[in-house]
Amino acid sequence: MISMQKTLVATLAALGLVAGCKSEPAAEKKPAPVAEAPRAAAAAEEVTIDPNLLQLFAPLPDVITGADRELTEERIALGRMLYYDTRLSRNHDLSCNSCHDLKNFGVDGKKFSEGHKGQLGGRNSPTVYNAAGRHVQFWDGRAADVEEQATGPILNPVEMAMPDETRVVATLESIPAYVEMFKKAFPGEEKPITLKNVGIAIGAFERKLVTPSKWDRFLKGEKDALTAEEKKGFKTFVDAGCVTCHMGAYVGGTMYQKLGLIKPWPNQADQGRYDVTKNEADKMMFSVPSLRNVTKTAPYFHDASAETIEQAVAMMAEYQLGKTLAPEQVKSIVTWLETLTGTIPAEYIVAPELPPSTDKTPKPEAT
Repeated sequence: MISMQKTLVATLAALGLVAGCKSEPAAEKKPAPVAEAPRAAAAAEEVTIDPNLLQLFAPLPDVITGADRELTEERIALGRMLYYDTRLSRNHDLSCNSCHDLKNFGVDGKKFSEGHKGQLGGRNSPTVYNAAGRHVQFWDGRAADVEEQATGPILNPVEMAMPDETRVVATLESIPAYVEMFKKAFPGEEKPITLKNVGIAIGAFERKLVTPSKWDRFLKGEKDALTAEEKKGFKTFVDAGCVTCHMGAYVGGTMYQKLGLIKPWPNQADQGRYDVTKNEADKMMFSVPSLRNVTKTAPYFHDASAETIEQAVAMMAEYQLGKTLAPEQVKSIVTWLETLTGTIPAEYIVAPELPPSTDKTPKPEAT
């Protein structure tokens, strides 16, 4: 990951686009206007894109692999069941899919998701689609990969609220079908049903939650995959400076960045990664999100402070780049962002029939 970031930064520098990609805050300054977007009269003109710019991006992989992550069919099938099973929550009323609805681009569309007893989480729930490709998980990076991330909400008292691993294991061991599935997914293990293996199975399922789009076809050489307006939107995106943090196969998800780099972010209540590390340099540092399917995953930012994609684009320009974008520029960028909307793998995400509980299965607890 470090070598990839160095390569990207070197390319950005060569193209004169590295300004703004910083880890330390810059002096506050008034937003500066960006050159006016091309007029509609030029819409019919051929739009060319510098091939060097495209080197900053890459098509999505078919499967997001990970070091030491074996993606067997048995693990994927088990992970799919666990993803949809509400018995992994204390009151048997919440599953991973509750907050990360796979039919809705992996989000619930709410500012803050509702957990156990209707409690609200403190951050907006990001999408799980393509999430396995991110450099870290959660807004503050407290989980290294999707396997580790998957177990967090299960034990979180505000989310699924299982009291401990013992309850999770007891629930799964009480269901004969799960006992057999864990044995097949983790052969050779004396005790295959563990919280860690729950995460590994769910992670195996999530690593195939990939949504290729017309942008991928364009990157693979299908130059007519994008319209002239969409290509102009990409150029506007680059010229504004957005590419300094949003690049790669996931158009983001490769680094931490200070939120409010140029102008202080309005909401300072959540200090981001600082809450994990207690390092002063990490105040207001957040993992840069992927822009894949971004026009379908409102509201935006960790604090859900932008309700529309247009508002989110304008805010990023103002607070991260110190620029005020004209309405037509925002519209142009959004036109390109829409090309990142991919195809949901409908057959892959079909909710499975879950095995029935038994008289040994712990009962739901509403308290």
